[in-house]
Amino acid sequence: MFTGIIQSIGSVTAISSAADGARLSIDLKQLDLERVRLGDSIAVNGACLTINRREQNIAHFDVSRETLATCLIAEWPVGERINLELALTLQTPIGGHLLSGHIDGTAKLADRQDQHGFAVMRFETDGAIGKFIAVKGSVAIDGVSLTVNKVTDDNHRTQFEIMLVAHTLAGTTLGGLEQDSRVHVEVDQVARYIQRLSECAGNQEG
Repeated sequence: MFTGIIQSIGSVTAISSAADGARLSIDLKQLDLERVRLGDSIAVNGACLTINRREQNIAHFDVSRETLATCLIAEWPVGERINLELALTLQTPIGGHLLSGHIDGTAKLADRQDQHGFAVMRFETDGAIGKFIAVKGSVAIDGVSLTVNKVTDDNHRTQFEIMLVAHTLAGTTLGGLEQDSRVHVEVDQVARYIQRLSECAGNQEG
């Protein structure tokens, strides 16, 4: 589990294909290395990955085909800047919201308006993800916990608007997003369960 509060911005040092998916190496930069152990989970742009090898501040991960299918990892070049967060502990303040690290899909940045001290970003995604996004609800973009300010639906597409303060723009990779940039999206877990319960209730009625 994670909270969506980014602890370090790392960078991709190597990525290669493998029979069972891909191999990914990341420079953890300022992440608290005393807490990093083999087998630990780290949110890598929001995707929960397990460390299988570490050389000082370089962590190596195996990425499954399923993860590659829902994430943008296969498209990352060497040097790509990545949001990182260690798994929470019982002592971790939950400053964001609870995240599983299971990416639901992607969105693209449709518009960005920079103003003094903050930016308003409008993202677009497909309706299958959009139905879980609600005004004043929580969503994670590239692993960053954010609050939704506005939602519109049109022709099986959903657009949602988020305001990012200066601290978030400077302390995460979101500050570097440009129009048409693609990002990972994880919806609120409660919304997933409500959808599932609604589906089950409908099946029982039928």
